[in-house]
Amino acid sequence: MFKGLIGKKIGMTQIFDESGAAIPVTIIEAGPCYVTQVRAPESDGYSAVQLGFEEVKPKRLTGGTLGHLKRNNLPPLRFLREFRAKDLSVGEGDTVKVDQFVVGDHVDVTGTSKGRGFAGAVKRFGFRGGPKTHGQSDRLRAPGSHGSGTTPGRVWKGVKAPGHYGNTRVTAQNLEVALVDPERNLLGVRGAVPGSRGGLVLINEARKQ
Repeated sequence: MFKGLIGKKIGMTQIFDESGAAIPVTIIEAGPCYVTQVRAPESDGYSAVQLGFEEVKPKRLTGGTLGHLKRNNLPPLRFLREFRAKDLSVGEGDTVKVDQFVVGDHVDVTGTSKGRGFAGAVKRFGFRGGPKTHGQSDRLRAPGSHGSGTTPGRVWKGVKAPGHYGNTRVTAQNLEVALVDPERNLLGVRGAVPGSRGGLVLINEARKQ
């Protein structure tokens, strides 16, 4: 059975289990989502389900997107995202809701991490910095040498160095579902998920169960 949703991160809170232990959870407004397209190996070369989320005014969308949605008599939707799926148990025009998950399931949540601007190597990659003695005065948080000299005579691609930190696609894997509220379309997962409040997230059945 296909399990996947698009949602928005609401924020973090805590709930209590039967023994009274506090469980930190992230609340996500998940769905309802519409199945806008189903890709099959025979026609597209791979299996996937495209979902749409969050209704908007038609003037907010391009003509091509509106035409794509009208094929299945769907409302104007702001976000369209594709989920790889082996089991194509849904059809175009169907609605998928948060009740496809139950407490105890494990999910992968993908979002865009908070952007933190330009950062040094200590903050960005956890470098330990230079020695704090022997007369150094300005090397405490410096990255140090970037490599060899004449050979190769340049800096290799991918070397860890100061630069733009955050604002990248991140997946939190194997999070346990701790709360399901179908009436309010809310999903609570144990622990933190990437991004700021209000950020778009993709919820998938966990790959590493």
